[in-house]
Amino acid sequence: MYSRYDVVALGELLVDFTDNGKSEQGNSIFEANPGGAPCNVLSMLQKLGNKTAFIGKVGEDFLGEMLVSKAAEQEIDMSAVLKDKNVGTTLAFVQKLPNGDRDFAFFRNPGADMMITADEVLERASYIKKSDIFHFGTLSMTSTCGRAATEKAIEIAKESGCTVSFDPNYRAPLWNKVEDALEAIRYGMSVCDILKISDNEIELVTGKTDIDEGIAAIKDEFGIKLIFATLGSEGSRAYYGDTVVSHGGFLNPATIETTGAGDTFCASALHFVHHYGLDNLNMDNLSKTLEFSNAAASLITTRRGALAVMPSYDDVTKYILEFK
Repeated sequence: MYSRYDVVALGELLVDFTDNGKSEQGNSIFEANPGGAPCNVLSMLQKLGNKTAFIGKVGEDFLGEMLVSKAAEQEIDMSAVLKDKNVGTTLAFVQKLPNGDRDFAFFRNPGADMMITADEVLERASYIKKSDIFHFGTLSMTSTCGRAATEKAIEIAKESGCTVSFDPNYRAPLWNKVEDALEAIRYGMSVCDILKISDNEIELVTGKTDIDEGIAAIKDEFGIKLIFATLGSEGSRAYYGDTVVSHGGFLNPATIETTGAGDTFCASALHFVHHYGLDNLNMDNLSKTLEFSNAAASLITTRRGALAVMPSYDDVTKYILEFK
């Protein structure tokens, strides 16, 4: 355990079985990549020189062992991770669609990540108390005990003066009904200082297809200090007070699949916000943040997986120069 952390995250750590072509028999081949949005975020943050720790639960099985080992190889502090003897590690099968989008099949009913409890989070409160930023998503709130654990983590983060970062990371198959997901997203928005949200999620929450109108509605209701809206290949926007900054995306014909792109963006944005300070942002440094974050997100789409193959700062800056 470090004396201080830049970012601590709570949530899911799972195996992304990513479509990797066909066998000689014509059967689909899936590569077992370590994944899970919160840990993907931490992995990229580590690549950019931050100290991070993860709080979560995996199954007491060889897949769980692989996940913890791979994340530890990225130098994420994994000492707060629990192992469940009775519930297996969560699995996600990811298939790339002809239009470049993805289709998910989750094996998580339940999965070990859903089984973390509020008491277990409380026992690991020191990790959150030592962190500058606490990051979470909605997938930790798809079970009753996971929801209580998330709320306990938020309570500790708020009491400790952490900046709270939230990415809804909406995955429809993991919710019994959309209303449950919306309630969790709205809870996250009510407690966060930094929100990273996709164009699809903006429409889901507000019913508005215009991004600026949707963000205005979210800001009016929740008063979030900094919002990053990701627009897929179109790039991203940052909303900070009365300042709105946009930056185009980095389209790359070498894209393999988009798993982890949003997480890579989120991590990069958090890195720069942490560097500049949440109270010291302006149009210039927000523009630099978006440029780097968009490029990093584009670069990760040229690699299979996410958590174990995050790009370095030099990788991303070189990538940006190649587009100029």
